[in-house]
Amino acid sequence: MPDRYSIATLTRSSSRVIQWFLHLGGVGLILLGLLDGSLVPILPGSMDIATIFLAAHDKKLWFYYAAMATAGSVLGGLLTYRLARKGGKEALEKKFRGENVQTIYRRFERWGFAAIAVCALLPPPIPLFPVVVTAGATRYSVTKFLTALTLGRIVRYTILAFLAAHYGGQILSVISRHGYVVLFAAVGLVVLGFVLFLLVRQHKRKMRTA
Repeated sequence: MPDRYSIATLTRSSSRVIQWFLHLGGVGLILLGLLDGSLVPILPGSMDIATIFLAAHDKKLWFYYAAMATAGSVLGGLLTYRLARKGGKEALEKKFRGENVQTIYRRFERWGFAAIAVCALLPPPIPLFPVVVTAGATRYSVTKFLTALTLGRIVRYTILAFLAAHYGGQILSVISRHGYVVLFAAVGLVVLGFVLFLLVRQHKRKMRTA
């Protein structure tokens, strides 16, 4: 990759903290994911940014970086889930007494998997943290939680890393000139198109079955 698209480009559009994580490579994505998915997020979209830069810098390892970003994000989400599971239920019951709490439990049990997967898939400003906290507080199945979170994240970071590996120069140029708003909007459209494709495909299968 040309020097002008190296990690140093990040100084014009992000913090020095993320640069430090970038220099650690895949291990940095694990550590960044632990922070980004927990109670102390560094910067909205920091995992997306780091994944893009690393995949663009070393195109042959793009899927490795997608996997490491997914692992870090899932570990960070699991940490928040565990913390919310310990104290979140009591907090919910104090705030929403009686049947209101049971309603929240039933709704999340029914729609929780989709909520987690979709929020994990979509880029900022779609928030994932409140969904993770609710999952823990309502004691949503940890297996379902991890499956939905992993599914959403692996699709998201695979798309980002793939695009970065194939169009790295153009993507980094957009970041350096316009910041991350345009990038996230573009990624959001790609992800939305992917989701719509899956929904249409599922609908066609149901129609054929019927």
